[in-house]
Amino acid sequence: MFMIMFVLDDISHLDQILDAWSKQGISGATIIESTGLYRRQLKRIPMRYAYGGAPMEEKGNITLLVIVENEQKVQLCLKEIEQIVGDLDGPNTGVFSAWPLTITKGIPLGGTV
Repeated sequence: MFMIMFVLDDISHLDQILDAWSKQGISGATIIESTGLYRRQLKRIPMRYAYGGAPMEEKGNITLLVIVENEQKVQLCLKEIEQIVGDLDGPNTGVFSAWPLTITKGIPLGGTV
């Protein structure tokens, strides 16, 4: 089994990704609202110094965690993501990683969470 972590930059793509994964047999994922260190450290100009604009909203990410049964599913998930958001080596797309799990419990064999 493998753990996939995907940090999605543009959250408007979330439903497309989840739908694509569902069509490939991914039956569940954990969805976490998140932000990164860089965005946390960005300095915002106080509204009183801005000219004619609305207050800047802090932009966040979505982090998806999913467990899949094999490396082929990992590659399939990555392919689906890049078809939606573009090449992850490009800017403002996201970060994808996966690693093998040595212990899992509470997950049916052959299934995904």
